[in-house]
Amino acid sequence: MKKTDLNLLVTFDTIMREGSMTRAAEQLAMTQPAVSNAVSRMRVTWNDPLFVKHGRGITPTPHAQMMWDQMRMHLDDLRDMANPEPFDAARARRTFRISTDDLSAGVLWRALRRVTEQSAPGIDFHAVPNTKGNVNELLVDADVDLVISGAPKKASNIHIREHALLDIYYVCAMHANHALASKPLTLESFAAADHLMVTFSGDANGPVDEFLRAQGLDRRVAMTVNHFSLVAPLLKESDLISTMPFEAVAEYACKGELWVDRPPIELPPITLSLFWHERGDRDAGQRWLRNQIKTIMAEARRAHPMPTWVYPDQQRPGFAEEQEPATDFAFPS
Repeated sequence: MKKTDLNLLVTFDTIMREGSMTRAAEQLAMTQPAVSNAVSRMRVTWNDPLFVKHGRGITPTPHAQMMWDQMRMHLDDLRDMANPEPFDAARARRTFRISTDDLSAGVLWRALRRVTEQSAPGIDFHAVPNTKGNVNELLVDADVDLVISGAPKKASNIHIREHALLDIYYVCAMHANHALASKPLTLESFAAADHLMVTFSGDANGPVDEFLRAQGLDRRVAMTVNHFSLVAPLLKESDLISTMPFEAVAEYACKGELWVDRPPIELPPITLSLFWHERGDRDAGQRWLRNQIKTIMAEARRAHPMPTWVYPDQQRPGFAEEQEPATDFAFPS
């Protein structure tokens, strides 16, 4: 296989674009004899005349046209890589693929759509399920641009970047007039209630059940769903209770439509993180998207603040003598 001087490809591409060796020489800042010499080398290397005289100009041969049709897209890509243009979200046309779970999509997607309608009309966002269950594979194989995931799918590849977005704490949620609302939630009353469980596998067994069994208790999982978006409507219209991340019910809890309490079991928080491949470090579009996601997540937590007593070692307001009510959360009336 003959080795090809890559400079010949650039010269050939310029001649094809300009339709003239004279104009190609001007574009390349070369002398006309130097361009003619390059064409002679091309003819030997590629075994084709490449250009024939046509009037006062030149016409590419069929072989030259075929070669250019195949190479010009790749040359354009190389030019873009070598000379990246600043990313302008207002003018960009691009699709971002984000692997995210149901909970994160519920927080992000409405806000991302607002961004596109207000300032980035050509940007599309496609949600991709984490079917591989592996941050490394999704990003190394370039199946997605970003992954938003909790600790169970934490990346370990040295080429994967990570940024912690927020800590997700679990709460026990129920409708505002539930018999267990507005009173201390004991382990026994918790276990005796009818539970709603979010499960993506269909298995009605999880960390809550493991903890209860260790205490010699069990619970009735009266209903399961596979979407967090179904939880709040079901809780508002039934006597079910559900243990889940606060973000899944934050909007309803802050409006007083649901009552939330700290579960009487030990459920450590999960750190929700943003993952990307190091190749995205130099991608201005990805940097823009990562900044959008960081901002959206921070604003979501500020808009629907988690009550302070959800944190470990904090006392539930009203459950201790001389305890002042919290000022950062609207409790159900």
